[in-house]
Amino acid sequence: MPLASAVQKRATSHFGRLSSAVRAFFGHAVDLALPPLCPACRQPVIGQALCADCWSKLHFIAPPYCERLGIPFAYDPGQGLLSMQAIADPPAYGRARAAVRYDDIARTLVHAFKYGDRLDLAPTLGQWMARAGREVLAEADAIVPVPLHWRRLWARRYNQAAALAEVISRECGRPVAYDALKRVKATVQQVGLTRAQRAENIQGAFRVSAAGKTAVAGRRLVLVDDVLTTGATVDGGTRALLRAGAANVDVLTFARVVDALRAPI
Repeated sequence: MPLASAVQKRATSHFGRLSSAVRAFFGHAVDLALPPLCPACRQPVIGQALCADCWSKLHFIAPPYCERLGIPFAYDPGQGLLSMQAIADPPAYGRARAAVRYDDIARTLVHAFKYGDRLDLAPTLGQWMARAGREVLAEADAIVPVPLHWRRLWARRYNQAAALAEVISRECGRPVAYDALKRVKATVQQVGLTRAQRAENIQGAFRVSAAGKTAVAGRRLVLVDDVLTTGATVDGGTRALLRAGAANVDVLTFARVVDALRAPI
């Protein structure tokens, strides 16, 4: 190696270490002056995403649950049993998994992440999702984030599902097919709509482009979104992927609505 190149390489390496040290110093200084706050209740926290009180109110979903929908059971009915909802109205996707129930704390986290520019929450939420979806991710060829219509993406500036998919990809080693699925219909907000209205709203909203078919055809996919409510959005995305030749589509979300008034089995 020429002497000038060696000197330049050492200088670049030294500058990189110095820059990292400076960023770390100022990062610690900012943390001391402005300690991080719990995203749910805004109380100061040290070294964790949530304060102890909010953490205790966050309900993680773990077995036993419906093999198809991922809805938690009140007791263990035996391996492989499906909920009445899965039997009566089976979804287009294969399996759904979620990290937590969509309750007050989860709702606050989702709203902060989705509408409050709290992209710093993506690593924590994505890591929880990767753990909850270990079984479906282990069998997947690629991860597909639920896309936003370009108008909503322009207004929000980022796609929360894509941010989560990026974190999950790093955790499980599966690639993200960012452009496989397109949202071609500018749907209205789903909040406040009935199940039937949500299904009608999302009809025809998704499409796989000719270029995207190469990332979809014959592959096992995991469709990623932030919240599963009635399932209309992920069902619409799943149908578009299956029409494009996907071998299988599972769903992974941060939170899912669990109807406490309806018996799960």
